Amino acid sequence: MGKAEAKSGSSNRPAPAKTNAPRKAGGTRGDTGDTAAAQGKADDKSEFVEIVAENGDHVEPPPPDVVEPDPELSPEEAEQARKDYLLTRFWISARGYWSQGGDRLAWLFTIGLLLLIVANVAVQYGINVWNRAIFDAIEKRDSAAVFHLTAIFFPLAIGSVLLGVGQVFGRMGIQRRWRAWLTNAVVSRWLANGRYYQLNLVDGDHKNPEYRIAEDLRIATDSPVDFIAGVTSALLSAVTFIVVLWTIGGALTVTLGGSSISIPGFLVIAAIIYAAVASGSITAIGRSFVQISEDKNQAEAEFRYILTRVRENGESIALLGGETEERDGIDKAFSNVLRQWARLAGQHMRTTLVSQGSNLIAPVVPLLLCAPKFLDGSMSLGQVMQAASAFTIVQTAFGWLVDNYPRLADWNACARRIASLMMSLDGLERAETGDGFGRIERGETEGDAMLSLNDLSVTLDDGTAVVGETEVVIEPGERLLVAGESGTGKSTLVRAIAGLWPWGGGSVGLHADRRLFMLPQKPYVPSGTLRRAVAYPGAAEDWSVDEIGDALHKVGLDHLKEKIEEEAPWDQTLSGGEKQRLAFARLLLHNPDIVVLDEATSALDEKSQDNMMEMVTTELPKATIVSVAHRVELEAFHSRKIVLERRKGGAKLVSDVELIPRKGKRRLLGRFLRQQRASAKVSDKAA
Repeated sequence: MGKAEAKSGSSNRPAPAKTNAPRKAGGTRGDTGDTAAAQGKADDKSEFVEIVAENGDHVEPPPPDVVEPDPELSPEEAEQARKDYLLTRFWISARGYWSQGGDRLAWLFTIGLLLLIVANVAVQYGINVWNRAIFDAIEKRDSAAVFHLTAIFFPLAIGSVLLGVGQVFGRMGIQRRWRAWLTNAVVSRWLANGRYYQLNLVDGDHKNPEYRIAEDLRIATDSPVDFIAGVTSALLSAVTFIVVLWTIGGALTVTLGGSSISIPGFLVIAAIIYAAVASGSITAIGRSFVQISEDKNQAEAEFRYILTRVRENGESIALLGGETEERDGIDKAFSNVLRQWARLAGQHMRTTLVSQGSNLIAPVVPLLLCAPKFLDGSMSLGQVMQAASAFTIVQTAFGWLVDNYPRLADWNACARRIASLMMSLDGLERAETGDGFGRIERGETEGDAMLSLNDLSVTLDDGTAVVGETEVVIEPGERLLVAGESGTGKSTLVRAIAGLWPWGGGSVGLHADRRLFMLPQKPYVPSGTLRRAVAYPGAAEDWSVDEIGDALHKVGLDHLKEKIEEEAPWDQTLSGGEKQRLAFARLLLHNPDIVVLDEATSALDEKSQDNMMEMVTTELPKATIVSVAHRVELEAFHSRKIVLERRKGGAKLVSDVELIPRKGKRRLLGRFLRQQRASAKVSDKAA
């Protein structure tokens, strides 16, 4: 093949027709026919990982609503509108738990909890009536009535306890199942199509997604159940015992200036006024609770993130001696945490002042109000105690906001944080369907071609061009080297080929039923045994110990063969070069049809690099290879080379040439290896 023109699309290879078929999640297979059929479904299922709810039902992430900000709003109004919409966005997904595609036991648990709350209020009313009867019996010194009422109390107490336990079971059952359903839905969307990776490439309020999923989502599902159960119980209790107060208290006659004033339902009026003062005070004092809780949660998340980064990059920090600088960053983050906690403590102190004062005064108020009627004989001792109990229950019901405002504020902040993550995922999903900026299409190649780039352009998520229109067709068994200066978008182009980079135009075609395997510059090493690390992303049991040991031998990791079943922090103990060798061992085990190497030998010396590439050529002779690298020595292991050059409007493909195998270099390398082996044999005999 001759050299290409200095413009994109210069390859004289036939370009296959474009296709709109999407890729399978993960970008590892070319069998896109099934996904093309699934694309038209409105309830598109995640193809990356199958997530099921506790009851076995498939989790269907609800479709997000697209809301554009009003350009006429001021910055403050726009920010408030954004916060309001975040709560709406949370409920768009969260309410799906009770929908047709949600948990089939959701309504059973919900209705059961409501019935338990009603029954508990009824028992509470029974205890209130019993309270009146027992004090009346004591006032009359009626021992038989006291004995009879004592016998009645125990069934009431046992019933109240059992109903309380039942409420806890129902409430926590809803919380657990709702959290499981929503977590599965969010994780399904987060993992699908590499979005967990793409979130690192786009702007948005989605820092620390793992914390939001683990902690914020827990609070966001726990608190609403407590709130609804508490409000329902408080409302029923308030209505029930306001009737009790109205019935028992009757009217209070007050003499002022020689005239008598009758106040009907004076206990009810007093209870309402008292509750209004207490609730109004807590609302005024705690109006900034929501923002302070949100700031505190964000500070905590950032502090955890910094500590995690230190742990993950411990080797580099230790080698550079960066402890002082890291300590400075940790101290600043922790100071922010303490500052936010101090603000939160101030809010708690002010709300505690109101709530504690309210709890102390509430039982005394009805006694003072009922004292005149008791002293003039119009109210019995039992009625006074029943009124006092009812008044306290009404105050507890009305003061529910006083006691739970801090939790309400915390929920508000957590719901917004998880909704921010959902909105970022919404943006990625819209990109996948072609909304906004262009989307790189995925499809199948025509004929025998293994991989094709058809008018492919790669952009950032804001539309900024990275790589211009590119036309490349890669045949079976071809070994393609992608070269160019740093910053020309080579790695970004490879990510687009692998399906991890969605923004751009044109299409990427992959041969049907062919498997693609990618070796990044920094291989991921999971926790667990070395066997699992080598087999990843397959299961450790998919290959025998002997097969894994043979793969380690071929990549020069014989010293690890005795540790295959050993659990250790391999990500921390293996060097960069050992990790890259381990990645090549994975490659041998998985034996893919298409291999994408993104600076996969950058941590190896030239000799080791040659050994790895020679091994791949020998062990995978039919594999199609696409490599991104800077080292010119790698040309010896490739049959073709394309060069990207930075231009205005994105990097352009300026060269596409066939490479002449450098047999001389390989002969010299072979001679050197034979000499090394001969020297080793002599040394062994001498020993």
